[in-house]
Amino acid sequence: MPDSWHRGRLAAFDIETTGLDVDTDRVVTAAVWRIDTTTGAKSCTEWVADPGIDIPEAATSVHGITTEYARTHGRPAPEVVTAVAAELGYLVGRGVPVVVFNAAYDLTLLDRELARHRRSADLNSGLRVVDPMVLDRRVDRFRTGPRKLGDVCGHYGITLDGESAHGCRADALAAARLAWCLAEAHEELAAMTVDELHTAQVRWRAEQAASLQAYLRRTSDPEAVVDTRWPIIPAGG
Repeated sequence: MPDSWHRGRLAAFDIETTGLDVDTDRVVTAAVWRIDTTTGAKSCTEWVADPGIDIPEAATSVHGITTEYARTHGRPAPEVVTAVAAELGYLVGRGVPVVVFNAAYDLTLLDRELARHRRSADLNSGLRVVDPMVLDRRVDRFRTGPRKLGDVCGHYGITLDGESAHGCRADALAAARLAWCLAEAHEELAAMTVDELHTAQVRWRAEQAASLQAYLRRTSDPEAVVDTRWPIIPAGG
C-alpha cells in the first residue's frame, strides 16, 4: 500500500468548547497539526479564544480552561475561528485529508462560529475528512464498550506521549495516529482513495446514526433523534 492516503501528508484538527451544543456553544481552544507520515515531521498550531461567554465549570473540568484564563490569554473569538478556518483551508487546498474524531461535532461547531461572527469561509469546499470514530465503528461494529477517543485509542494501544489529556493538541494528534493504525490494520480502508473514503464515510455515518437512533428508541427514548449527516450538519435543520 505505498500510495495509500495514510502514508503521506495528513492534517489533524480538534477543538475544546464551552459545551456540547453545536448551535449555541463556543470554541475555547483549537489545534491543527500538519503531519508528514513519510518523514515523521509534524508541527502544530494552537489557539486559545475568549469565547465571549462564561465557560461552564463542567467544560472547564474537561479541558482545564477557565473563563478568567480565556479572557486574559485568549484572542477574540472572531480572530481565532477565522485563523483556524484559514489554516484548514490552506491544507485542504493542497489536497491534504483532515483527520477529525467525531467530525460532525467539531466541524459543525466551527461552521456555526464562523456564521455567528459573520466570517466568510466555506468549510465544505474540497474538504476530505478522515473520521476515526466512523472508521472504527465500520471495521469493528460489534465491539462492546464506549467509543470515545480515549477508549478507542486505548483499544489500539495509542498513548498521548505525555501530552495533557483532553487538550485539543493531544486529542488531534491521537486521532491522527488512530487513523493511521486503522488504515494499517484494514485493507478495506487503506485501498480507498481519499475521495472514495470520504464518500464511504458519509454512508457509514448515516447507517451508524440510524442504528443508534433505533437502539435508543427501542431501549430508552421513543422519540430519540440522531442526526445522520456528516461531516458538517447544515444549519437550520
